[in-house]
Amino acid sequence: MSGDVAHDSAMIWAHADREARMLVEWATTESMTDATRMPALNVGPATGQTGKFLMNGLPSDQEIFYRVRMEDLSDPTAISEPLTGHFRTAPTGLRDIRFVWSGDTAGQGWGIDRDRGGMRTYATMLQHQPDFMIHSGDTVYADGPMEEEVLLEDGSTWRNLVTPSKRKVAETLDEFRGQHLYNYLDANVRAFNAEVPILAQWDDHEVTNNWYPAEILEDDRYTEKNVALLAARGARAFHEMLPTRQHLVEPARVYRKVAYGPLLDIFFLDMRSYRGDNSPNRQEGGAPFLGAEQLAWLKRELAGSRATWKVLASDMPIGMMVRDGENNFENMANGDGPPLGREQDIAEILSFIRAADIGNTVWLTADVHYTAAHHYSPERAVFQDFQPFWEFVSGPLHSGTFGPSEYDNTFGPEVRFAKHPQEGQANLPPSEGLQFFGLVDINAATREMTVRLMDAGDTELWSTTLAPRSV
Repeated sequence: MSGDVAHDSAMIWAHADREARMLVEWATTESMTDATRMPALNVGPATGQTGKFLMNGLPSDQEIFYRVRMEDLSDPTAISEPLTGHFRTAPTGLRDIRFVWSGDTAGQGWGIDRDRGGMRTYATMLQHQPDFMIHSGDTVYADGPMEEEVLLEDGSTWRNLVTPSKRKVAETLDEFRGQHLYNYLDANVRAFNAEVPILAQWDDHEVTNNWYPAEILEDDRYTEKNVALLAARGARAFHEMLPTRQHLVEPARVYRKVAYGPLLDIFFLDMRSYRGDNSPNRQEGGAPFLGAEQLAWLKRELAGSRATWKVLASDMPIGMMVRDGENNFENMANGDGPPLGREQDIAEILSFIRAADIGNTVWLTADVHYTAAHHYSPERAVFQDFQPFWEFVSGPLHSGTFGPSEYDNTFGPEVRFAKHPQEGQANLPPSEGLQFFGLVDINAATREMTVRLMDAGDTELWSTTLAPRSV
């Protein structure tokens, strides 16, 4: 698969079943005529048999076809069948852009049921031929063991494909790696990944539910209770198993900007790695959340962006309350305003955007396992030092469906649309159809952004078209 695509480069990823030499070629035609061969890359146990590298020197706004083979390091005559992939590099000029986003893959005990078509939302998204996908977090559920069979309310049986890694919570590095490899057993996921670049961020379930760095678990399923150790292993597996660009200064960093031509910059946030403990989140002096370096980076990059649209890819929603136990909160929302605790980081970002007169910001997120469209405006808010903006929520891709959430009035959210289970229902299986993704189109001629909220059956549930303001 490919990921983090730019106008002249992209990350390429592959996995082998043994120590091997990864051989990659690319061309601008599907026939692979006059293919360019990249330097070989050795893969082995140190990286969970995966290899990834930056394919650079590519022409902009160009269809790129690539072919990957693995050569057995102990027997150079043993070479795998070639696997092929495809992506389009980002433009340097104006052209229409289409992308999808969602989150939450293989959660709450709902894995690959091949008799039901596997993870079908991926096949639906692929039909739209997006330029790329934003995976908004919970790329795996490392804390979610699976049973082979689950009896459904309609009397039928959900039958999970189960691997050794999915029989227990992930604790070792290999078990975290196995969480990602499980998802790649699904034919829909593999077909999608081969055709659509993945731009991934993480949330909590890449490690364990609602985790924070200083946490010591009280969960009897774990023999390793130190979350800092689990998070280090989960972070390594996340970057090994996904085509993310990594920074030598901070190799585990998730936050980054992906520039996609003059119409779009995407700012990936990390609301997990730098946070303090989960708490009632009412500290008047604020609480550690995004961290000073990430905040400074985001302000600097937003201020320097010349793209028409600035998408803030957030792994958690702003105004929906996500509880961690009876008294503590998992995300930034904590009840009604003024901004307290972690909310002060969000208030700082929104105030900066207003003061710097940065136009056309849109927030995309997942996490809450239903889909919604939220409009934020200061006249409805307790905190009012910001410009009106939209936040769109999607997911799950293939997990249990929940909802609705409680809302916090600090930043004045108004629910313009929501679809979720009926009251009293929770953890509905994917077979109920409440699996969601978002589809975004940016028109090169008008520079308008159209956002559609879609379901796994490819039904358009709601849409809006946003006109950009000149800045």
